[in-house]
Amino acid sequence: MEIRYLRLIKAIVEEGSITRAMDVLFLSQSALSYQLKEAELQIGTKLFFRVNKKLVLTPAGKKLYSTATRVLAELDETEEEIRRMMDGESGTIRISTECYTSYHWLPPVLKKFKSEFPNVEIEIVFEATHHPIEKLLAGELDLAITSNPEHPEQIEFIQLFSDEMLAVVSDQHPWAKREYVVSEDFQDVTLIIHSLPLDTVSIFRTQLTPKGLHPKKLIILPLTEASIELVKANMGVIVLANWAMKPYINGQVKVVRINPDGFFRQQYIARMRNRKYPVYFDYFIRFLREELRINAETETLQ
Repeated sequence: MEIRYLRLIKAIVEEGSITRAMDVLFLSQSALSYQLKEAELQIGTKLFFRVNKKLVLTPAGKKLYSTATRVLAELDETEEEIRRMMDGESGTIRISTECYTSYHWLPPVLKKFKSEFPNVEIEIVFEATHHPIEKLLAGELDLAITSNPEHPEQIEFIQLFSDEMLAVVSDQHPWAKREYVVSEDFQDVTLIIHSLPLDTVSIFRTQLTPKGLHPKKLIILPLTEASIELVKANMGVIVLANWAMKPYINGQVKVVRINPDGFFRQQYIARMRNRKYPVYFDYFIRFLREELRINAETETLQ
Protein backbone atom coordinates (compact mmCIF):
# COMPACT_ATOMS: atom_id res chain seq x y z
CA MET A 1 0.00 0.00 0.00
CA GLU A 2 1.57 3.26 -1.15
CA ILE A 3 1.62 6.34 1.07
CA ARG A 4 -0.35 8.35 -1.52
CA TYR A 5 -3.29 5.94 -1.17
CA LEU A 6 -3.30 6.42 2.60
CA ARG A 7 -3.37 10.19 2.08
CA LEU A 8 -6.20 9.72 -0.44
CA ILE A 9 -8.41 7.73 1.96
CA LYS A 10 -7.72 10.18 4.79
CA ALA A 11 -8.54 13.22 2.64
CA ILE A 12 -11.84 11.78 1.34
CA VAL A 13 -13.02 10.92 4.86
CA GLU A 14 -11.91 14.13 6.55
CA GLU A 15 -12.96 16.53 3.78
CA GLY A 16 -16.36 14.84 3.45
CA SER A 17 -16.52 14.84 -0.34
CA ILE A 18 -14.50 13.99 -3.41
CA THR A 19 -14.61 17.61 -4.58
CA ARG A 20 -12.95 18.94 -1.42
CA ALA A 21 -10.50 16.01 -1.39
CA MET A 22 -9.52 16.95 -4.96
CA ASP A 23 -8.61 20.45 -3.79
CA VAL A 24 -6.55 19.21 -0.83
CA LEU A 25 -4.64 16.64 -2.89
CA PHE A 26 -4.34 18.82 -6.03
CA LEU A 27 -5.84 16.06 -8.16
CA SER A 28 -8.40 16.10 -10.96
CA GLN A 29 -11.59 14.07 -10.48
CA SER A 30 -10.43 11.45 -12.96
CA ALA A 31 -7.00 11.14 -11.27
CA LEU A 32 -8.59 10.82 -7.83
CA SER A 33 -11.06 8.20 -9.04
CA TYR A 34 -8.25 6.25 -10.71
CA GLN A 35 -6.13 6.26 -7.52
CA LEU A 36 -9.11 5.11 -5.47
CA LYS A 37 -9.65 2.18 -7.85
CA GLU A 38 -5.95 1.28 -7.62
CA ALA A 39 -6.11 1.35 -3.83
CA GLU A 40 -9.16 -0.95 -3.81
CA LEU A 41 -7.44 -3.33 -6.22
CA GLN A 42 -4.38 -3.51 -3.94
CA ILE A 43 -6.54 -4.15 -0.86
CA GLY A 44 -8.80 -6.54 -2.75
CA THR A 45 -12.10 -5.04 -1.58
CA LYS A 46 -14.20 -1.89 -1.68
CA LEU A 47 -13.21 0.90 0.68
CA PHE A 48 -16.31 3.06 0.33
CA PHE A 49 -20.07 2.55 -0.11
CA ARG A 50 -22.05 5.15 -2.05
CA VAL A 51 -25.01 6.19 0.11
CA ASN A 52 -27.19 9.07 -1.12
CA LYS A 53 -24.34 10.44 -3.24
CA LYS A 54 -22.00 10.27 -0.25
CA LEU A 55 -18.96 8.01 0.26
CA VAL A 56 -19.24 5.95 3.45
CA LEU A 57 -16.39 3.76 4.69
CA THR A 58 -16.77 0.00 4.46
CA PRO A 59 -15.44 -2.10 7.39
CA ALA A 60 -12.18 -2.54 5.45
CA GLY A 61 -12.14 1.18 4.74
CA LYS A 62 -12.58 1.99 8.43
CA LYS A 63 -9.63 -0.23 9.29
CA LEU A 64 -7.48 1.35 6.59
CA TYR A 65 -8.49 4.87 7.63
CA SER A 66 -7.51 4.15 11.23
CA THR A 67 -4.13 2.85 10.07
CA ALA A 68 -3.65 5.78 7.67
CA THR A 69 -4.31 8.30 10.45
CA ARG A 70 -1.71 6.70 12.71
CA VAL A 71 0.91 6.03 10.03
CA LEU A 72 0.67 9.43 8.35
CA ALA A 73 0.91 11.26 11.68
CA GLU A 74 4.06 9.34 12.57
CA LEU A 75 5.51 9.84 9.08
CA ASP A 76 4.81 13.58 9.14
CA GLU A 77 6.37 13.86 12.59
CA THR A 78 9.45 11.94 11.42
CA GLU A 79 9.84 14.15 8.36
CA GLU A 80 9.59 17.25 10.57
CA GLU A 81 12.20 15.87 12.99
CA ILE A 82 14.56 15.16 10.10
CA ARG A 83 13.98 18.64 8.70
CA ARG A 84 14.79 20.18 12.08
CA MET A 85 17.92 18.03 12.32
CA MET A 86 19.16 19.09 8.90
CA ASP A 87 18.30 22.72 9.60
CA GLY A 88 20.31 22.54 12.79
CA GLU A 89 17.38 22.75 15.18
CA SER A 90 17.68 19.38 16.92
CA GLY A 91 19.83 16.27 17.01
CA THR A 92 22.80 14.65 18.76
CA ILE A 93 26.57 15.02 18.48
CA ARG A 94 28.58 11.99 19.62
CA ILE A 95 32.17 12.97 20.32
CA SER A 96 35.30 11.47 21.86
CA THR A 97 39.02 12.19 22.08
CA GLU A 98 42.22 10.16 22.06
CA CYS A 99 43.18 11.32 25.55
CA TYR A 100 41.20 11.83 28.77
CA THR A 101 43.03 15.10 29.51
CA SER A 102 41.51 16.58 26.33
CA TYR A 103 38.01 16.54 27.82
CA HIS A 104 38.76 19.64 29.90
CA TRP A 105 38.33 21.69 26.70
CA LEU A 106 34.70 20.72 26.33
CA PRO A 107 32.68 22.25 29.25
CA PRO A 108 32.97 25.92 28.13
CA VAL A 109 32.25 24.85 24.54
CA LEU A 110 29.19 22.87 25.61
CA LYS A 111 27.85 25.81 27.62
CA LYS A 112 28.13 28.19 24.67
CA PHE A 113 26.81 25.65 22.17
CA LYS A 114 23.75 24.73 24.28
CA SER A 115 22.81 28.40 24.56
CA GLU A 116 22.63 28.53 20.75
CA PHE A 117 21.26 25.04 20.09
CA PRO A 118 19.26 23.94 23.17
CA ASN A 119 17.67 21.00 21.32
CA VAL A 120 20.97 19.43 20.25
CA GLU A 121 22.35 16.88 22.70
CA ILE A 122 26.10 16.38 23.16
CA GLU A 123 27.00 12.77 23.96
CA ILE A 124 30.58 12.29 25.16
CA VAL A 125 31.49 8.68 24.36
CA PHE A 126 34.12 7.91 27.00
CA GLU A 127 34.49 4.28 25.95
CA ALA A 128 35.84 5.46 22.59
CA THR A 129 38.72 7.34 24.25
CA HIS A 130 42.11 6.23 22.85
CA HIS A 131 40.39 4.80 19.73
CA PRO A 132 38.32 7.71 18.35
CA ILE A 133 39.25 7.21 14.68
CA GLU A 134 38.34 3.53 14.79
CA LYS A 135 34.97 4.39 16.35
CA LEU A 136 34.39 7.21 13.86
CA LEU A 137 34.92 4.80 10.96
CA ALA A 138 32.57 2.30 12.62
CA GLY A 139 29.79 4.90 12.81
CA GLU A 140 29.84 5.02 16.62
CA LEU A 141 31.01 8.65 16.69
CA ASP A 142 30.12 11.80 14.79
CA LEU A 143 33.29 13.73 15.65
CA ALA A 144 36.70 12.76 17.01
CA ILE A 145 39.47 14.89 18.51
CA THR A 146 42.84 13.41 17.57
CA SER A 147 46.47 14.15 16.76
CA ASN A 148 46.76 11.17 14.45
CA PRO A 149 45.41 12.00 10.94
CA GLU A 150 45.02 8.46 9.62
CA HIS A 151 42.65 7.33 6.82
CA PRO A 152 42.58 10.80 5.18
CA GLU A 153 40.82 9.35 2.13
CA GLN A 154 37.76 8.66 4.31
CA ILE A 155 38.10 11.29 7.02
CA GLU A 156 38.32 15.07 6.91
CA PHE A 157 40.77 16.50 9.46
CA ILE A 158 40.17 20.12 10.51
CA GLN A 159 43.07 21.76 12.33
CA LEU A 160 42.35 22.90 15.89
CA PHE A 161 45.69 23.99 17.35
CA SER A 162 49.27 22.86 17.94
CA ASP A 163 50.56 22.11 21.44
CA GLU A 164 54.08 21.47 22.67
CA MET A 165 54.84 18.14 24.34
CA LEU A 166 57.24 18.39 27.28
CA ALA A 167 59.05 15.89 29.47
CA VAL A 168 58.03 16.21 33.13
CA VAL A 169 60.69 15.01 35.58
CA SER A 170 61.57 15.14 39.26
CA ASP A 171 63.79 18.01 40.40
CA GLN A 172 66.26 15.23 41.35
CA HIS A 173 66.28 13.68 37.88
CA PRO A 174 69.40 14.01 35.70
CA TRP A 175 67.29 15.77 33.06
CA ALA A 176 66.13 18.48 35.46
CA LYS A 177 69.00 20.84 34.61
CA ARG A 178 69.03 20.17 30.89
CA GLU A 179 67.63 22.59 28.32
CA TYR A 180 66.31 19.75 26.18
CA VAL A 181 66.45 16.00 25.61
CA VAL A 182 66.34 14.02 22.36
CA SER A 183 64.66 10.78 21.37
CA GLU A 184 67.71 8.65 22.17
CA ASP A 185 67.68 9.85 25.80
CA PHE A 186 64.42 7.99 26.42
CA GLN A 187 66.29 4.68 26.12
CA ASP A 188 67.79 5.31 29.58
CA VAL A 189 64.62 6.17 31.55
CA THR A 190 61.42 4.71 32.90
CA LEU A 191 58.63 6.24 30.82
CA ILE A 192 55.11 6.62 32.19
CA ILE A 193 52.23 6.58 29.68
CA HIS A 194 48.46 6.65 30.12
CA SER A 195 47.44 3.71 27.95
CA LEU A 196 48.18 1.22 25.20
CA PRO A 197 48.53 0.61 22.28
CA LEU A 198 51.77 2.49 21.73
CA ASP A 199 50.72 3.79 18.32
CA THR A 200 48.15 6.00 20.10
CA VAL A 201 50.89 7.61 22.23
CA SER A 202 52.38 10.60 20.44
CA ILE A 203 55.92 10.28 21.81
CA PHE A 204 56.08 6.70 20.52
CA ARG A 205 54.25 7.34 17.25
CA THR A 206 56.40 10.27 16.13
CA GLN A 207 59.66 10.20 18.11
CA LEU A 208 60.55 6.68 19.29
CA THR A 209 58.98 3.98 17.12
CA PRO A 210 60.15 5.46 13.76
CA LYS A 211 63.73 5.28 15.09
CA GLY A 212 63.35 1.84 16.62
CA LEU A 213 63.82 3.25 20.15
CA HIS A 214 62.35 1.93 23.41
CA PRO A 215 62.50 3.24 26.99
CA LYS A 216 64.39 1.21 29.58
CA LYS A 217 61.09 0.51 31.35
CA LEU A 218 57.45 1.31 30.65
CA ILE A 219 54.77 2.07 33.25
CA ILE A 220 51.13 2.27 32.17
CA LEU A 221 49.08 4.46 34.49
CA PRO A 222 45.81 6.07 33.29
CA LEU A 223 45.62 8.81 35.94
CA THR A 224 47.70 11.96 35.43
CA GLU A 225 47.66 12.78 39.17
CA ALA A 226 49.08 9.36 40.07
CA SER A 227 51.67 9.63 37.30
CA ILE A 228 52.85 12.98 38.66
CA GLU A 229 53.28 11.42 42.10
CA LEU A 230 55.61 8.80 40.57
CA VAL A 231 57.50 11.59 38.82
CA LYS A 232 57.89 13.47 42.12
CA ALA A 233 59.34 10.30 43.65
CA ASN A 234 61.83 10.15 40.77
CA MET A 235 60.39 6.81 39.64
CA GLY A 236 59.90 7.81 36.02
CA VAL A 237 59.26 10.58 33.51
CA ILE A 238 56.07 11.45 31.68
CA VAL A 239 55.45 13.40 28.48
CA LEU A 240 52.53 15.83 28.66
CA ALA A 241 51.18 18.72 26.63
CA ASN A 242 52.14 22.14 27.99
CA TRP A 243 48.52 22.90 28.94
CA ALA A 244 48.00 19.49 30.61
CA MET A 245 51.01 19.65 32.93
CA LYS A 246 50.52 23.27 34.05
CA PRO A 247 48.50 22.45 37.25
CA TYR A 248 51.23 20.10 38.47
CA ILE A 249 54.35 22.22 38.07
CA ASN A 250 55.99 23.16 41.38
CA GLY A 251 59.37 22.92 43.06
CA GLN A 252 59.29 19.13 43.02
CA VAL A 253 58.89 18.69 39.26
CA LYS A 254 60.52 20.31 36.25
CA VAL A 255 59.71 20.45 32.55
CA VAL A 256 62.24 19.82 29.82
CA ARG A 257 61.83 20.44 26.09
CA ILE A 258 62.06 17.51 23.71
CA ASN A 259 64.44 18.24 20.80
CA PRO A 260 66.29 21.55 20.38
CA ASP A 261 63.32 23.19 18.62
CA GLY A 262 60.67 21.43 20.68
CA PHE A 263 58.26 18.58 19.97
CA PHE A 264 54.90 19.87 18.76
CA ARG A 265 51.67 17.95 18.19
CA GLN A 266 48.91 19.08 15.84
CA GLN A 267 45.39 18.54 17.15
CA TYR A 268 42.50 17.95 14.73
CA ILE A 269 38.79 17.46 14.83
CA ALA A 270 37.85 14.63 12.49
CA ARG A 271 34.63 13.85 10.64
CA MET A 272 33.62 11.55 7.79
CA ARG A 273 34.06 12.88 4.25
CA ASN A 274 31.13 11.01 2.69
CA ARG A 275 28.53 12.19 5.20
CA LYS A 276 26.30 15.26 5.07
CA TYR A 277 26.36 16.88 8.50
CA PRO A 278 23.60 19.19 9.81
CA VAL A 279 24.59 22.83 10.14
CA TYR A 280 24.90 22.66 13.93
CA PHE A 281 28.05 20.52 13.53
CA ASP A 282 29.77 23.45 11.81
CA TYR A 283 28.82 25.72 14.70
CA PHE A 284 30.11 23.22 17.27
CA ILE A 285 33.45 22.98 15.45
CA ARG A 286 33.65 26.77 15.20
CA PHE A 287 32.94 27.19 18.93
CA LEU A 288 35.57 24.54 19.77
CA ARG A 289 38.21 26.24 17.62
CA GLU A 290 37.42 29.60 19.20
CA GLU A 291 37.72 28.19 22.72
CA LEU A 292 41.04 26.51 21.96
CA ARG A 293 42.39 29.68 20.33
CA ILE A 294 41.49 31.67 23.46
CA ASN A 295 43.18 29.04 25.64
CA ALA A 296 46.30 29.11 23.47
CA GLU A 297 46.49 32.91 23.65
CA THR A 298 46.09 32.78 27.44
CA GLU A 299 48.91 30.23 27.70
CA THR A 300 51.13 32.46 25.56
CA LEU A 301 50.45 35.54 27.72
CA GLN A 302 51.27 33.59 30.86
